[in-house]
Amino acid sequence: QVQLVESGGDLVQAGGSLRLSCAASGRIYRINAMGWYRQAPGNQRELVATITTGGSTNYADSVKGRFTISRDNAKNTVYLQMNSLKPEDTAVYYCNANLLRIGVFGSYDYWGQGTQVTVSS
Repeated sequence: QVQLVESGGDLVQAGGSLRLSCAASGRIYRINAMGWYRQAPGNQRELVATITTGGSTNYADSVKGRFTISRDNAKNTVYLQMNSLKPEDTAVYYCNANLLRIGVFGSYDYWGQGTQVTVSS
């Protein structure tokens, strides 16, 4: 079994900051890319940012310059530092990890349960 547990979501005023964390646990052999996605009411889930094992990053245009993704490979944890938050950043944020499980062939995507971020104007 593998679990991804997110934390850090909250209600914050526009212009404020939040830091999301996501820790992966279980019978994990190796984690490849990790990332954050978000889904606002009535919208499809969209990519926010991803990071490879080596630290290469990719961001949605809407968050470039405001959000920073990072990871601690020793802790199987990925972070999302969100600065200069806007009301349009309001969404449920989901953690994603592509990983190999011990004793299981192939790599698969796993998702966290989501954490709510609400930005008030």
